[in-house]
Amino acid sequence: MNFTDLISYFETLATEHVSIGHTPMEKHFFRFEVDEVLGGINRSDVNFPMLILEGYGFNFTDNRSDNVIKNRTGAFILLGRVIDHTDYSRVHEIWDELEIIGDDILGRIRRDKQSRLVPVVKDFNLEQVQGSLIMNEIGNHAGIRYTFTISSPQDTEYDPDKWITTE
Repeated sequence: MNFTDLISYFETLATEHVSIGHTPMEKHFFRFEVDEVLGGINRSDVNFPMLILEGYGFNFTDNRSDNVIKNRTGAFILLGRVIDHTDYSRVHEIWDELEIIGDDILGRIRRDKQSRLVPVVKDFNLEQVQGSLIMNEIGNHAGIRYTFTISSPQDTEYDPDKWITTE
């Protein structure tokens, strides 16, 4: 798995979820970082609700050099728009709507993992998912940010063909 695979997978989720409905003509899926979201999204081609994929970091589980695992920790954001960020009833409605969509997405990821047909989510553990409510007054956006970890076996064998040696 690489980052491009993860982007494609999340774009598919945004396209296939009936409440998001991403298409090339009506964009609901984007690749932003959280600081871009919190700083205000100033684009005219966005539609709500939005599914935003952030980048990821990674670490390794060595298991004493047997069965090395690469753990990718990333996040996605579901974002809605409110007319007045002080209308807390509407903000709470949007959070409720987005939480339902988020539960749907997590259920789909879990199903895709179990089917073993989607390599990008080969090992996904719901216990490692965490959601946080977010509010952006600059753009009147309310949303939920989900962090997750996807793990996969990592080949760490030395390949002499990838090295110039002087031996």
